[in-house]
Amino acid sequence: MADALAIDPDFAWRTFLARDRSYDGQFVGAVKTTGIYCKPSCPVRHPKRENVRFYATAAEAKEAGFRACLRCRPDDIARDEVAVVNALKLLAREEPISLEELAAAVGYAPHHFHRLFKRATGVTPAQYARGLRAGRAEQALASNDRVTDAIYDAGYSGPSRFYAATKGRLGMTPSAWKNGGAGAVIRWAVVETSLGTMLVAATDKGICRLSFDEDETELQRRFPAATIEQGGEALTDLVNGAIAAVENPANMPDLPLDIAGTVFQQAVWKELQRIPPGETRTYAEIAAAVGKPKAVRAAGSANGANNVAVLIPCHRVIRTDGSLGGYAYGLERKEKLLNAERKM
Repeated sequence: MADALAIDPDFAWRTFLARDRSYDGQFVGAVKTTGIYCKPSCPVRHPKRENVRFYATAAEAKEAGFRACLRCRPDDIARDEVAVVNALKLLAREEPISLEELAAAVGYAPHHFHRLFKRATGVTPAQYARGLRAGRAEQALASNDRVTDAIYDAGYSGPSRFYAATKGRLGMTPSAWKNGGAGAVIRWAVVETSLGTMLVAATDKGICRLSFDEDETELQRRFPAATIEQGGEALTDLVNGAIAAVENPANMPDLPLDIAGTVFQQAVWKELQRIPPGETRTYAEIAAAVGKPKAVRAAGSANGANNVAVLIPCHRVIRTDGSLGGYAYGLERKEKLLNAERKM
């Protein structure tokens, strides 16, 4: 009896020791002494390592003569996945649906399905629905001549609901979003750091761009109709905070951000912020942590779409083989960041 070839036994064992729910459904562990197989998050006492074998699917474990654990019920994973997929289809409709209605439609109690959905997707049903609706609004704003029409087309009951729902996501008014930042004021500063020249740009809400080897021309490209001006004293605190984040990431200040992204991108960025200084994660681990273990490439794309370097530490993500992978501002800078964090 051998571990499945596609599974790294040492890595699989670590996920079982950590009871990592993000790997439920990806493989099972079978215990020779009891004859049962479990999912990684099973709460029962861990057996000895030499008595455990890993299989890619429950079917493989059954074929090898094992039976499902009655405590963690690993065979229910397939039912959970079907429920989440069906819920995503329901949420994709423009008609609003409550958590109670959604859970009933897929056959679960509301409180249980709320946890299940968040574990699978990285966000709650309500957050997912808001993201979809805001995404429709952004598309409508880009193609509709009238902002009010675009708001109703996106499924909002009125402009006030749209402004309330997207204030933290768009960081500017709907008209400004549609017109390349028209009406928005973006202040910027270029400063020298130990990592080189750094651009810091912010709206009244927070930092919208932190990058290296760029200047205000990049802001003009992204927001051609915005008022773009040097920050001066109005930007001093944010610039000092950004410098502190670069020079001392272990004590990074909590700075306000003004960023926009899809639901998946936001989930990835939140997960990046959970990585402690001095540690790294692989793209596969990030994908699994947000409930999308098969979306490794998409996690890499979300990592690359990060507009605020260091503050959202995309430099802490590496390839599965341990190599650094890519970095928008150069691998040498990424290596310096990681080395500096490990010394703290």
